[in-house]
Amino acid sequence: MAGSPPLAGTLAGYNPRLRVGNKGHYLAMGVQSGTVTAIETCSPAKLNLFLHVTGRRPDGYHSLQTVFQLLNWGDDIRFEARAEPGVTLTGDTDDIAPEQNLILRAAHALGQPDRGAHIHIRKRIPRGGGLGGGSSNAATTLLALNRLWGLGLEQDALQRLATPLGADVPVFVMGQNAWAEGVGEVLSAVTLPKRWFVIAQPDCAVSTAEIFADPALTRHTLPITVQAFFSGAGHNDLQDVVLPRYPEVQQAWEWLNQHSPTARMTGSGACVFAALETEQSARRIAAEAPDGLTVIVTEGVDRLPEMRVVE
Repeated sequence: MAGSPPLAGTLAGYNPRLRVGNKGHYLAMGVQSGTVTAIETCSPAKLNLFLHVTGRRPDGYHSLQTVFQLLNWGDDIRFEARAEPGVTLTGDTDDIAPEQNLILRAAHALGQPDRGAHIHIRKRIPRGGGLGGGSSNAATTLLALNRLWGLGLEQDALQRLATPLGADVPVFVMGQNAWAEGVGEVLSAVTLPKRWFVIAQPDCAVSTAEIFADPALTRHTLPITVQAFFSGAGHNDLQDVVLPRYPEVQQAWEWLNQHSPTARMTGSGACVFAALETEQSARRIAAEAPDGLTVIVTEGVDRLPEMRVVE
C-alpha cells in the first residue's frame, strides 16, 4: 500500500503542540447555564487511514502509529436526565452484559452514583468492523453526561477517564482528527483534506484480540514521519493477517481494490474503505457493489458533531 495515492495531502494542518489536555481545546466544558434535560447527538464512526504496529511493550500491549479520521455517520444516542439515581440504557446494545457495555462503563467511570440518566441508542456502526463504534459510544457518554449533569470536567480529566475504557476512546473525547502513537492514546491534532469514503461492511465480525495475538502479525514496522504519511506512505499491518482468515473481508477488499488503489482495511477489520475526492465518485463505486455486500458512502469531518441540547 505504500505506493497508493496519498490519503492526506498536506502537512499544513499538523500541530504537534495541540495535544490532549490543552486548556481551551475542543469541548473543555464548564458548568452549563440553565437546566439541561436532554441531549441528542451522533456518536460518529472513525477510520484508521493507516495502522502500523511498531513494537510490543513489556506489558503485552502493542505500540502503534495511526491517523484517525472522523466520519459524518454513526450511531444516534439520546441522554435524558432523571430524578432517580442510576443510569438506565435501552436500544440496540441490550444484548451486551452491563459489565461489558462501554456506555454503562463510561457512565460509571464518572463516579456520580447519586445522579440519574436514561440513555437510548440506535446503532448503525457494526460491531467488529474496525470503525470504533463502542469506543465512540463510550466517549460520547462521557461528554454528554458531563454536560447533562453539569460536572464541569475539562479535557484532561475526561481523558484520564477515557484511557482505561479502550485505546480508541481518547480520540473521540479529543473530538477531532488526530495522529496517534503509543497504544493510541498519544494524540496530536491533524487537519486532513476533505474526502468522501466508500466503506464496505462484510457480513462478519473480526476479533481484535485474536488478530493482535496471531503469530503472523508484523510487530516491528519502522515508524514513519507525519510528512511521509502526507506524501502517501502507510498501510495496515493487520490486513495481511485478517484477509486469509476472513474470506468475507478478502472478497470485499478485492472488489473495492478494483475500483480504487487506496482500498484498505480500517483497524482490525472487518470493514474496508477507499478515499475519493468527490461524493459523485464515491457513489458511483458504491452503486457497483456486489449483491449482499453492505456499502456506506459518507464524508470525513474535522470534529465531532454538535450536541443538540434540550433545556
